[in-house]
Amino acid sequence: MALPQNTDDLFFAQTGMDQTRVQRIIDDTLTKCDDGELFLEYAQSESLAFDDGRLKNASFDTTQGFGLRAVVGESTGFAHASNLSEQAILRAAKAVEAVKSGHAGAMSLGPAGTNRHLYAPDNPLDEMGFDAKVELLKEIDAYARDKDPRVRQVTASLAGEWQAVMIIRADGQIARDIRPLVRLNVSVMVGDGDRQEVGSTGYGGRPAPAGEMTVVLGPGWPGVLLHEAIGHGLEGDFNRKKTSAFAGLMGERVAAKGVTVVDEGNIQNRRGSLTIDDEGTPTSRTVLIEDGILTGYLQDRLNARLMNMKPTGNGRRESFAHAPMPRMTNTYMLAGDKDPQEILASVKNGIYAVNFGGGQVDITNGKFVFSCTEAYKIENGKIGAPLKGATLIGNGPDCLTKVGAVGNDLKLDEGIGTCGKNGQGVPVGVGQPTLLLEGLTVGGTAAA
Repeated sequence: MALPQNTDDLFFAQTGMDQTRVQRIIDDTLTKCDDGELFLEYAQSESLAFDDGRLKNASFDTTQGFGLRAVVGESTGFAHASNLSEQAILRAAKAVEAVKSGHAGAMSLGPAGTNRHLYAPDNPLDEMGFDAKVELLKEIDAYARDKDPRVRQVTASLAGEWQAVMIIRADGQIARDIRPLVRLNVSVMVGDGDRQEVGSTGYGGRPAPAGEMTVVLGPGWPGVLLHEAIGHGLEGDFNRKKTSAFAGLMGERVAAKGVTVVDEGNIQNRRGSLTIDDEGTPTSRTVLIEDGILTGYLQDRLNARLMNMKPTGNGRRESFAHAPMPRMTNTYMLAGDKDPQEILASVKNGIYAVNFGGGQVDITNGKFVFSCTEAYKIENGKIGAPLKGATLIGNGPDCLTKVGAVGNDLKLDEGIGTCGKNGQGVPVGVGQPTLLLEGLTVGGTAAA
């Protein structure tokens, strides 16, 4: 579907709304508030799933709507609708105005503008025809089946989204962004007799040993552990409310020397990247931990204002129907100076974990449990048999102090991450180099 190149046309010319009248509504609604905005969104999404040798599902969807937010102190009035009309915005305005009753605040200065645009307005859904997308999934299915006769099932899915947003503030400031997103998933089931395994390796192994041991994390996707166990604890709202294990530790050592963690929302074409966040603040590179010292938090406008800090471009929302809050973008650990092979060779007895599935984290104390979907035994410096059922158990802040070596092979993930927080999901990126952790608890079943 051909779309206007100008987001003003998309939200006004095509909907019949008058931009001047909408601006007047926003001005009247947010007077005497501390902050707030009108968030307009239009999105197209498409997904195809190829399962068991045939196209099983195909869908296309178009959504549009707005979210209107008024912020007074720590309180937020928020209303949203899937109807882009002046009447709907007026009804939302009446709903959110109650939050400013008796308040005489002054609107905070808006975020600084940017001339940078991470993405072109082209719609990725139009770059390949429907038949070509189906053919791609067929090729993936055939390739996986031809590789190993034990393959019993292949599931391949392709999903794309094109999102346009416009953020209008009471001071007349308007921010715009285009956000394309594509994701390809492949799952393979391999069987041998009565035993079946699902994953990318296609084979099982002996049970995982249990106990405290040296763990080597592979580069790239294992950074999801860093994201969950460390990243969430560095979000502004948890630290303002002092519910994070990192609260009150600014300027103190929270990790071993050589550990530097950043959140960078403006890396070209990465899954977690945005030109602006969902409050209009340009995304940036925020150093969270530098050489082991805690140096920053991830901030939206509300928490930054209440903590007397600067917004970092991390105010994110799932859609127009959600209020923004501090969220990660692309969070990763910088490379060190160690050769990955030397790191592995230094381990006499341990585990090499290269892929993770689900996990649980308690933000208040940093404790985490993560399941390894691909891991191997390390014996005398060499990667050995694959392990099944291994879990990593630890504490985020404590885990960082146990980093014994940081590899020189920084890698970002393949672009598959989605982060959940308070019922909202947003696309994110993770990454890290090869990492050696001394004395991490491994849960599993002791080998017979």
